[in-house]
Amino acid sequence: MTAFIHPTAEVSDRAVVGDGAKVWHYVQIREGAKVGAGCVLSKSVYIDQNVTVGDRVKIQNGVSVYQGVTIEDDVLIAANVAFTNDKHPRAFLEDWTITPTLIKKGASVGANATIVCGVVIGEYAMVGAGSVVTKDVPPYGLVVGNPAALKGYVDERGRPR
Repeated sequence: MTAFIHPTAEVSDRAVVGDGAKVWHYVQIREGAKVGAGCVLSKSVYIDQNVTVGDRVKIQNGVSVYQGVTIEDDVLIAANVAFTNDKHPRAFLEDWTITPTLIKKGASVGANATIVCGVVIGEYAMVGAGSVVTKDVPPYGLVVGNPAALKGYVDERGRPR
């Protein structure tokens, strides 16, 4: 089995794309990136250099995953999620520092959410659409709002507990 790479996608020859992955229209995968088996990268997804995406991850349209972000297995990143990777961004700063972010196994991040760098989104946690995550989300936690606040817990299928 091999990956499907759409003809409009740009995949570095120094990137790894796992078996059965589907890389759709206008996706860019940079050097050193690792995309796991069975992933789906929808239209206009950008995977920055040295990013790791686990197995069976679905990243929907218009998402940019920048250096410092790690996504574990079985994660959903819905359309237009925004990741940051610098706590003190400036247009021209030579000594900027990447702040790591971790999205743990089975988590779901809703459409148009913003994930501020330096957080851990716990296993099977759910981030509501449009939320702005500024601090860690516990395993199975359900967060919504700006800033995102814990509203309850979900099971592994995303249903309220």
